Amino acid sequence: MQPLNRVVFLVSFFFTLGCSESNTKNYQEHINNPELFQQAMQNLTDIIVYDIFSPPVASRVYLYPTIAAYEIIAEALPNEYQSLAGQVKELQSIPAAEDPNVEHRLAALFAFNTVGKAMIFSENKMESFEEYLQDKLKEIGVPNAVIRASKDYANKVSTAILEWASKDNYNQTRTFPKYTVKEEDQYWKPTPPDYMDGIEPHWKEIRTMVLDSSNQFPPKDPLTFNLKKGTPFQKQLMQVYEVTKNLTEEQVEIAKFWDCNPYVTHHKGHSMFATKKITPGGHWIGITSIATRQSNSSFEETINAFTYVTIALFDAFISCWDEKWETLVVRPETLINQYYDEEWLPLLQTPPFPEYTSGHSVISRAAAVALSDLYGDDFAFTDTTEEAYGLPKRNFKSFIDASKEAAISRLYGGIHYMMAIEEGVEQGQKVGEYIVQKIQTKKARVK
Repeated sequence: MQPLNRVVFLVSFFFTLGCSESNTKNYQEHINNPELFQQAMQNLTDIIVYDIFSPPVASRVYLYPTIAAYEIIAEALPNEYQSLAGQVKELQSIPAAEDPNVEHRLAALFAFNTVGKAMIFSENKMESFEEYLQDKLKEIGVPNAVIRASKDYANKVSTAILEWASKDNYNQTRTFPKYTVKEEDQYWKPTPPDYMDGIEPHWKEIRTMVLDSSNQFPPKDPLTFNLKKGTPFQKQLMQVYEVTKNLTEEQVEIAKFWDCNPYVTHHKGHSMFATKKITPGGHWIGITSIATRQSNSSFEETINAFTYVTIALFDAFISCWDEKWETLVVRPETLINQYYDEEWLPLLQTPPFPEYTSGHSVISRAAAVALSDLYGDDFAFTDTTEEAYGLPKRNFKSFIDASKEAAISRLYGGIHYMMAIEEGVEQGQKVGEYIVQKIQTKKARVK
């Protein structure tokens, strides 16, 4: 079943179930179900996969729609939730809802979709979801006046959020020059099979949400490049080579589970096809869905959790990409093929950007810190995120446990040295801790 069709089926099932219940149940009870927002988020994920956004860009696509939804919740419930205005960079307070017919949950949902549509390419897919959703709202008896007022208010908020988003330097970086490859061995070079240009070499120029700057938490300098036998760098290079030649079934499963490469190409003779998958950030959006459902989070609590995680992911990618394009560390595949074994292939396809630090290590730990702050350090869960992509579920004792596995998966996959993994985890820890210290959403929470 295709991703969008899967979402439509789930939404249809949800509403059919609701409509079969007693007629005494009013429409507010249906709207209060957090599955409405869960399915909207899943729809956005499916479109991100379809449109093949790179990992850092995908984090931006998740961020602004979620903040739009959150700000409406905070405006409607000021005694429970605090606006992010004044907490994240350059965000101003959104317009107040003046029409008494505005239903804040519906408005949050509409704003999420409207801002999301402005962030993606396949607008027709978002429009199909919006039309289907509106039909179902009518089926459960939401008055036209409520739908209209909520949508009008959502449009006002969306306009404000999109105006704010337009000033984050993203559009300007679309015109910046590509990375010019350096010939020296220590510097990153495009890798097989497609030798793609480096992705987002100017991402550090994007406005952060909470971090003071893109390099606020720089990791240690990478090991000095030296291929002489027995040097620290050469040992780590050989570790990648040896580990990948002797992988256990469990290690292979771990590497594939956390691959999260949005565009893996396959070549057979003169033909080529691609496999589309979620990004690393998309995987943690999936984990957030699991956590909120398992915790029976309310509609508002669900949006709050996604807000925390999307901010953590966004700033973590900026922090990581700053280091990647500053150090330009060469990938293991390039050196192993050139100096040791020209036939060697990593288990996972090497992504098209520099090695240090490991992006999955950074963003996974930052997201895990954010989720732990909300749901606790010992939140055990079953991660079913990859089942839609043909991979089995995995069990974790905590969010940090999952982030550790995501990090080490990059060694098993043959795409990172241990230094990038270990320092990436530390970098993500610092980013995550800083965000949960600086951001306060639920007013009842004690920081």
